[in-house]
Amino acid sequence: MLRLVKTSMDQEQQVHAFLKEWRERDERIVPNAVDGEASDFETYVKAIRAREVRAENAGWVPSTTYWLTDGEELLGAANIRHELNEQLLNFGGHIGYGIKPSARGRGLATKQLALALEKAKSLGIERALITCNRTNVASKQVILRNGGVPDTPFIETDGTVVERFWIELKG
Repeated sequence: MLRLVKTSMDQEQQVHAFLKEWRERDERIVPNAVDGEASDFETYVKAIRAREVRAENAGWVPSTTYWLTDGEELLGAANIRHELNEQLLNFGGHIGYGIKPSARGRGLATKQLALALEKAKSLGIERALITCNRTNVASKQVILRNGGVPDTPFIETDGTVVERFWIELKG
């Protein structure tokens, strides 16, 4: 059964394998909240968990990171931002998510986003913003399958078009 779990000390081998796979493919790790130096795993876990509460002048909004798992293997990760700042309103939104390369093409991202939306709703988020680059057709389909309603795109300074979608969580 697929489920989302928070980062914990007993996931060290799985996290290393997850990060290694992305790096071996020379891909940007998504969500970037899990990208980090995990050689000192206790520090890595503490850093991820510390983001769950507001820290003055930290430069980030509170967020909770979850791993998608079906037993022992970490298949993906999702980072839920509890609120939006100006940057996240344009790019990033409430939820960033990614499936590791070897687990793609099995519908896991759609299920992962659905589970992350449930977590967002439990945090009191009534309307979630999800974004993706216009060129990321697969991610756009995942968002649409989860009820995403297109909003005005945002254009980054380098010309990248970011698609923005809202998903209602009330009810």
